[in-house]
Amino acid sequence: MNSVRTQEEQVDLTPRGIVAELDRYIVGQDAAKRAVAIAMRNRWRRLRVMTEMRDEIIPSNIILIGPTGVGKTEIARRLARLAGAPFVKVEATKFTERGYVGRDVESMVRDLAEAAVKMVREEMAAGVAAEVQRAVEERLLDVLLPPLKEPDAERQERFQRSRETIRTQLRAGELEARNVSIRARVQPRGIQIFGAPGGDELLESGLGDALKGLMPKRERERNVPLSEARRILHEEELDRRLDEDRVAGEAIARAEAAGIIFLDEIDKIATRQETHGADVSREGVQRDLLPVVEGSTVQTKYGPLRTDHVLFIAAGAFHMSKPSDLIPELQGRFPIRVELGALREEDLVRILREPASSLPRQYQALLETEGCTLEFGDGAFEELAHIAAELNQRQENIGARRLHTILSSLLDDMLFELPPEGSETGGPPPTHVHVDRAFVRQKLEALVEDPDLSRYIL
Repeated sequence: MNSVRTQEEQVDLTPRGIVAELDRYIVGQDAAKRAVAIAMRNRWRRLRVMTEMRDEIIPSNIILIGPTGVGKTEIARRLARLAGAPFVKVEATKFTERGYVGRDVESMVRDLAEAAVKMVREEMAAGVAAEVQRAVEERLLDVLLPPLKEPDAERQERFQRSRETIRTQLRAGELEARNVSIRARVQPRGIQIFGAPGGDELLESGLGDALKGLMPKRERERNVPLSEARRILHEEELDRRLDEDRVAGEAIARAEAAGIIFLDEIDKIATRQETHGADVSREGVQRDLLPVVEGSTVQTKYGPLRTDHVLFIAAGAFHMSKPSDLIPELQGRFPIRVELGALREEDLVRILREPASSLPRQYQALLETEGCTLEFGDGAFEELAHIAAELNQRQENIGARRLHTILSSLLDDMLFELPPEGSETGGPPPTHVHVDRAFVRQKLEALVEDPDLSRYIL
């Protein structure tokens, strides 16, 4: 079931409601949650301003400042899912990977258009899903039992009985591995432009698709398993029923009104005073970003997309720089700055225990698929959090990401031994595992106490 909200379902998405939803997945960072909740609600409010004032209301772009692993990316990702908005995450450093040219800065807007088209297409496809399924079933039946030519009544009756028998087998999934021959469209290859900014990429302005559209559409006979034939025919039937112009129009409108672009590691393109060399490249990227964030029209293959009301959320650790090292014009386009605090040991305990999709719950779900029950008892979370906090203090502080490495090491043997076909120790792996403080210490004590091992493993 799709958990993404549509724009119509956002009516009750109040700032308090947004924060409450974010609290289900992210521990602490109340100031950041409050800032993004207000920014999101203001977008909903702007769409309901009925005068020419609507176009004058610009989004309040945000910079999230804080060390790695404290929830910056997760806040933006969860916010986009709550809003049912097109969302893309971009590493700002990718624009400097190959010197000043890097990757075309406007490509992030074209990525946003792609995300919006995918979202709208999925919503429209859901509306015709039953109709498409019926059409695919009939086409598969025609392949498995071609219609009779000029049948008499008796032959037609036998034919219909046979067809219904095959229909029952189809619906029961009994024929999925059977090979069938179908005529399927051959998609023309994309047009590559060599020497374009950022390397050999598809021409994104729409010319590539236009040239592709001029190529003759060809069909050829393909012999594939029925499961693959079902997928191919499903795509063809869906394409027949979806108005691509309508999909593109709705997608562009949604991206313009509700799109969110998350610019991660923006601190890596900040320039410090009295510097030169590589910083010239970073300043060039900032100046390329400025018109996009400020509001400009970017050509996409689905049509022009204006970025005036796209919400930009930037994030960075700013260890070696500060937001004031960004060029003044770009600073002005991010009026809201929120600092996220480093995670304390008690925060790590809450991260393990509270979120609806916490790491322990994820591992429990994974092991349940192998018939193994994983239980966390008294002191387990506290000991795991203590080890994570100690390692973050002793080594590089990677925040909550340290919990990933610790849990992976803790459960390594169990994850390897399952499914229960016997183990290296001679007996089958357990079907129930109880993890408590003693279990954690036994498994991880040697790693934690050995600085060399912990540096490379934890």
